[in-house]
Amino acid sequence: MYKNKSEHGLNNICGQKIRKLRLEMKNVSQRKLADMLQVQGLDIDKNAIQRMESGKRFITDIELKALAKVLNVTYAELLD
Repeated sequence: MYKNKSEHGLNNICGQKIRKLRLEMKNVSQRKLADMLQVQGLDIDKNAIQRMESGKRFITDIELKALAKVLNVTYAELLD
């Protein structure tokens, strides 16, 4: 049977890692992260970041690529 939720019932497996990495950056709020992603061409807002980090929103591969670039990590680091 296909499962589209993580083992913890979340809609993504990297939201908590995104939050951790964002908080490790100096002065990067959810709004600032959304702004950084918009510079990369990703149309996203603060509310979407909040839903990603809380696991309530799926994250596409396009978003994952932009997030990895902005957070200065590899795709694998986000997914582990």
